[in-house]
This record gives sequence, structure tokens and C-alpha cells, in this order.
Amino acid sequence: MKFQVISDYQPTGDQPQAITKLAAGIEAGEKYQTLLGVTGSGKTFTVANVIQEIQRPTLVLAHNKTLAAQLHSEFKQFFPNNSVQYFVSYYDYYQPEAYIPVTGTYIEKDLSINEELEKLRLSTTSALLSGRRDVLVVASVSCLYGIGNPVEFQKNVISLHRDQTISRTKLLHRLVQSLYARTEAEFTPGTFRIKGDTVEIFPSYADDPFRIHFFGDEIEEIECFDRASMKVIERYDKLNIYPANMFVTSPEVLEAAIWDIQQDLVKQVDYFKEIGKHLEAKRLEERTNFDLEMIRELGYCSGIENYSRYLDRRQPGTRPFCLLDYFPEDYLMVVDESHVTISQVHAMYGG
Repeated sequence: MKFQVISDYQPTGDQPQAITKLAAGIEAGEKYQTLLGVTGSGKTFTVANVIQEIQRPTLVLAHNKTLAAQLHSEFKQFFPNNSVQYFVSYYDYYQPEAYIPVTGTYIEKDLSINEELEKLRLSTTSALLSGRRDVLVVASVSCLYGIGNPVEFQKNVISLHRDQTISRTKLLHRLVQSLYARTEAEFTPGTFRIKGDTVEIFPSYADDPFRIHFFGDEIEEIECFDRASMKVIERYDKLNIYPANMFVTSPEVLEAAIWDIQQDLVKQVDYFKEIGKHLEAKRLEERTNFDLEMIRELGYCSGIENYSRYLDRRQPGTRPFCLLDYFPEDYLMVVDESHVTISQVHAMYGG
């Protein structure tokens, strides 16, 4: 599908020439262009028309959540038939972990994750890897921060279609590998349940769950249904199920990462002991071994982002993957309120 602006208004005044010049500059390979205009002059509408002209996946960068939410709402109205996504930090509250060796005090990391924002972030990554070109993402500066490897995320996408031959057990294994949890109680996002020859999956990024009907080892029907009424909303010939967590990875990569973490743990513990920091050595060993046990059993642990370099198979000193790595090479970036946003990006990147 192509970007299509739906509006009761047409570009007027300086807007038509601005749209033409900006679109021509992008097509000519201009790296930086600036659109000036007072508040209320229709800059968002102008940019929407530029996006319609060039037909490229677009990232709109804003300097805070409130502005991002406003822009998301406006672009949703201009592009009702396209994929308009919202990507901001999902922490309502965050306190990093700390350790005071003198008193042996350990202050555990404390955080509160907003489940709705987490769903929207997963919806964004899923849309960008779906192959669609009509994806517009409104994001705050959190898009610079580390998320999972897009290659591993893509490898764990489960593609299903009607009449496909796949054993129900194999599908369940793949769902668990994509970090979905089986439930018999409350059916919440990121879980699946089994009812006879039917598997019901509630993706972390979707509003409604899916139902896969099996006849033996063959998929007979794929449906989207309403969780409250259980009524079928839509039927599909094919469906992609994206991972339930951004930090998903394959078993082979997980095993290799665990091995590397253990090797570095031994070196660091020995180093602390050599310089007489026995409390730090003990604390590090206890905490890391606990995390490794969780990763072995569940595939993830609290604070798994601390181990992202190992899971991504990156070299020391290299940057983590971020949302920008999920976009194709020819994407367009629009920086809103650039006099504030650019300086904030510099500061956040430096930090």
C-alpha cells in the first residue's frame, strides 16, 4: 500500500512550492533540508504531503512524549489507511541498581513499565519488519537507545498460512522460543493457550488475539476474534506472528552468549580478588550466575539489556542496535522542533 493523505484541505499559499522543493531535494540526495514556519502554518500537513510524494518509510523525531503523541494523532488523521506508529520510552519510573560495598548494601533496580507503551513499541518493530513501505513512526529520543537485534527478531517471526502442514507441537515450541508464555488462566498479551485442536495466540503488539484451527497437522482456519465476546472479527489466508519481546534470540546464540558471559565473569571476579575487592567479586558472581540461570530456564532475565552485547554478538566498544537499524536504508527522517531536538539528541547520545 502507498502513503495517501486523506484531508478536506489542499496545500495553499507557500505549501505547494515547499512540498515540491522538499520532495525534489530528497530525490536528488540532499542530506539536510529545513522547513521554516510559524506555529499553525501547517508544517505537519506539508510534511505529510512530502511523504506522499516520495513514498518512503519515515521516522518523525520529537523531543518529548507529549509532542510525539500530538504528532502521532495528526499523522494518524492524515494517513488513516497507512501504518502510523508511536515509539517512546516505556518506563513510567526507573531507578538503576546500585551496590555500596562498605555496608554490603545492594539497592535493586526498580522500574515500572507501561504495558500499553511496550505494546506500541513492539507494534512499531513488527510493522518495520513486515515488509510494508507505508510505515511512519513518530518517536522520541528513546529511539536511539538499545533494543534487540533486528536480524534475530526477524528470524523468530512465525509465518502461518491456511493449508500449511505444521505439527501443533512444533508451533508451540516456536511460540515459546519467540518468548510467548502458555497460560490456562488470564489470557493477556504475550501468551497463548490450547483448546482441543485450536491454538489461541495473543500477540504483545495487537489489540485482539488470533485463533489457529488445526485438522491433524494441517492449519484449517486462521481467525482474529474479540476477547470479550469470542466472536470472529476477521479471517486470514496467511499471518505473521512477531516475537513477544524485543530481546528475543535463537537457542544457538543464547548458548554462545552464556559461554562468553561466563568467561568474562571468571576474569572479572579474579581481577576483583587480586585487588582486594572480595565483596564486589562475591556480589558480581552471585548476581551474574542468578541471571544466567534465569536465561537458561526462561530465555530472558530481569535487566537482560545489560547483556545485549553478548546476545547481539557484538565486539567490545560497538554501539547497541536501536530503532534506526529496523528501517530500510532509504528511509526519511523528519526532526520536529529541530532547534531543541538536535541538541537533546547530542546530549542524550553523549550521556
